[in-house]
Amino acid sequence: MKYCSKCGAQCADEVKFCSSCGSSLDATQTSDKQDAEQNKAMAILSYLGILVLIPIFAAKDSKFARFHANQGLVLCIASIIYGVAYSVLSTIILAISWRLYFLVSILGFLSIGFLVLCVIGIINAANGQEKELPIIGKFRILK
Repeated sequence: MKYCSKCGAQCADEVKFCSSCGSSLDATQTSDKQDAEQNKAMAILSYLGILVLIPIFAAKDSKFARFHANQGLVLCIASIIYGVAYSVLSTIILAISWRLYFLVSILGFLSIGFLVLCVIGIINAANGQEKELPIIGKFRILK
């Protein structure tokens, strides 16, 4: 069974054009859709912190899982860097004066952004889409 990449309609294997929208169908669309369906769980695991290592090693041959593993790895590294920077800055700020605690609180709220990026990535993976995450999605670690 083939799926149209434009409208998502199911088409018979022997047809070359979508019966719904008329766009061209090729073999790569079928394999990409099957790859996404078979590796959704691995792609979702990619956004759960250190669990990103599971799809990196277990789904090496899946283009879909590899894409999301890269996104999850970049997100994990960025959150670790943020955590270290937050710890250092909050220690320095609080060493200067405890009255500057509001700055530490404001810096702490930035961690909500990582949660938002994680949810966006999980939604994209569950929907079978290869969309880059905002801000950090352009970085490539895995190829």
